[in-house]
Amino acid sequence: MMAAEPGQLLREARVARLATVGADGGPRLVPVCFALHEGRLYSVVDEKPKRVRPAELARLRHIKTEPRVCLLVDHYEEDWSRLWWVMVLGKAEVLVEGEEYGAALGALREKYPQYRRMALEGRPVIRITVERVRVWSASGPSPSPSPKGRGKAGRADGPSLR
Repeated sequence: MMAAEPGQLLREARVARLATVGADGGPRLVPVCFALHEGRLYSVVDEKPKRVRPAELARLRHIKTEPRVCLLVDHYEEDWSRLWWVMVLGKAEVLVEGEEYGAALGALREKYPQYRRMALEGRPVIRITVERVRVWSASGPSPSPSPKGRGKAGRADGPSLR
């Protein structure tokens, strides 16, 4: 059951799917680790093996040409009354230095112990500025019910994730 607010669910979730728009206009999806910090979402291009250099990754190229992105976090288990998801729509930008960059790395290292052992400095960080949040839960509280009682959906506009 979803009893938590979207911000809490995002802080506790371990993985998300980041959707970007490819050069052909089609959707591209990749799993990412992420952190919520001061109402924005951050994901770093870490040291896990990649086929290309970090700066050449498709997700970074996509963001440069089309910054609109979607981040989806969901929870699944066999008890379907406990299903939920949080969808964040926003604009992404790639950071490579600065105070916000350092704070993002700190938030990511706090959430993921694996990052504490990685040399992340100098690696690109994706910042997502939240424009809209959509939430769905099979049985938890939310702002408005969906049709036919099949769960509850809610929507919040603006950067409301704190």
